[in-house]
Amino acid sequence: MTGQLSAGRQALLWLPILVWAGIIFAFSATPNLRVAQAADVDFVIRKAGHMFVFGVLAVLIWRALAYSAVRQAMWWSLALTAAYAATDEFHQSFTSGRHPSPVDVAIDSVGALLFLLALAVWLRSRRARAGAPRQDQD
Repeated sequence: MTGQLSAGRQALLWLPILVWAGIIFAFSATPNLRVAQAADVDFVIRKAGHMFVFGVLAVLIWRALAYSAVRQAMWWSLALTAAYAATDEFHQSFTSGRHPSPVDVAIDSVGALLFLLALAVWLRSRRARAGAPRQDQD
């Protein structure tokens, strides 16, 4: 995943990130967002949703950085995702029925970390399979 990319290719790598960040922004701008009637179920679904959407964002950012040959793309992806999570919580402070929460920033960041760890495991296993001799050869 190294080498110089054209400006058009760079834009195509960053476009999904902008779209996904826009989706997150839209949900954050939704007043009194509830997904279930029962408060405890609503809480679990919303927090799992936080982890999922920010996990996806982290992987999208990693992809753009890795293809751009940015060193330590995983760490940069985690940092940029956590920073967006913090700005997202600030954005919620301007939305009726919503409030900013440092706990949500942590939940978002944990989601990003879990997705990036899963990605790292997948990449490592893929590299190991690519380097391992085939089973049908002696």
